[in-house]
This record gives sequence, C-alpha cells and structure tokens, in this order.
Amino acid sequence: MELDGTRVLVTGAANGIGAAIVRAAVREGAAGVLLADLDLDAAERVAADVRELGALAVARRVDVGDADAVAAMVAAAEDELGPLDVVVSNAGVATNAGLEATADDWDRSWRINVLAHVHAARAALPGMLERGGGGFVHTCSAAGLLTMIGDAPYSVTKHAAVAFAEWLSLTYGDRGIAVHALCPQGVETALLRSGDGGTPEQVVRASGPVLEPAVVADEVVAALRDGRFLVLPHPEVADHLARRCTDPDRWLAGMRALAERVSVS
Repeated sequence: MELDGTRVLVTGAANGIGAAIVRAAVREGAAGVLLADLDLDAAERVAADVRELGALAVARRVDVGDADAVAAMVAAAEDELGPLDVVVSNAGVATNAGLEATADDWDRSWRINVLAHVHAARAALPGMLERGGGGFVHTCSAAGLLTMIGDAPYSVTKHAAVAFAEWLSLTYGDRGIAVHALCPQGVETALLRSGDGGTPEQVVRASGPVLEPAVVADEVVAALRDGRFLVLPHPEVADHLARRCTDPDRWLAGMRALAERVSVS
C-alpha cells in the first residue's frame, strides 16, 4: 500500500514511534491523520507540525482500552478526514514487574496491549471491507516474538498482540485487508525509559542497537508498501526467533545468561 492520498489513524501518537509514524505518513503524502493519545497537548503539538506540511491533522484524547472511546475515535476520524485507509494501533504500556505485578497491572496491560487492537479492528474493519481494502499496523514489540526479561505482563500481552494480528491477517487477508505486526527490539522512547534503568531497560540496551523512532517509522512505510506481515526494524530478531523455535532449551539458557549478566553489571 502506498500512503499517498490516504487517511491514517495513529494511536499513541503524541511521541515516540507513534509520532514518528505520523510524520512519515505525511511525508509519504497522506492526506489526513488523526492522532490519538492520552496526552492531548503533546498530540496537538505533533498535529501542528504536520499541518505545516500540508496535511489535515486532528488530535483527540482517547483511552484505547475503552471500546466505546475507540469506536467514537474511528467515527470522528471518518467524519473529519474521510474513510480510513490505515489504522496504526500503537499505544502500549509496560509494568517493569514480574510476579509482583498487581491485578491492576495485568488488567491495564491486557486492555492497552491487546484489547486496544481488538477494539480498533472491530470499529474500523467493517468500513474497510465495504470499500474493498485497508490496512492495520499493530505495534507488538520483539517481546511478542521472544520475551521481555523483567516484565511478565508486557511479555504475555505482547505475545497475545502478535497472535491477534496473525488471526486478523489469516481471516481477512483475502478480502483486501493488510495486517502488519511491528516488532522492534530497542527503540529510544519514553516507554523504554519508563523503567528508570531497571532490568527490562538494561536488557534491551544490552541486546543490540537502540533505534530512533524515525528509523522504525521508515520500516513501517516500507512494510506497508511491500505487504510484509512482520515488520522487523532489528533484522536480528528473526534469527533469535528461529533459535527460539528450533532449540528452545538453548535459547532459554542464553536468555537466563543475559539476565544474569545484566543483574551483576
């Protein structure tokens, strides 16, 4: 899919990967973008930037874990921009916790990291099917293919996010719906830094290059153009995934060794 002339909705759009995708979409010629985020002021600042590039940009405060709020967001996007071509479901949360994660931590992770994708698909898919096509980008993280040392809710819910993206693709891929699972490893974002240098952040920084959000956004644009399901800004993730699948015991031993190195550093 080429983005020239499209209408795009991006959640978690106020900063990081979401803001970078907004800017990349507009550079590629998107006609209109709706930016959704809990931080409305920051989303408005990004919207103001892209308006200067000639695109129609609308910012809204949205809790993507709320099904009714997501349905209203999609309806507002189509009222103000026109029929949506691409929905980038990017908002996510981390807990930086293991077994000590509370029931509320698990519930919030489930709502934001998984159900937000479901809500967005339920709201936007019918219109796309009527029009004969559209696309979804789900930010799933490399943790959804591998794991996240030090964050149990993040690991589990990101695996579920990949599973839902796969299901959506196999169910609607032959009806003109493209689905892309974005699975970066380390990206220089507020989410990565939310652990204040704890185990999850240390592991990510020890595992490979930490990319700027703009690099990830360029990979998303390329994947939309090429029709690729897995979007891997860190190509080495594919190698890690292959090892995990073919020799899980060795892979787990390697991950434990990485966790040990980080804990004693």
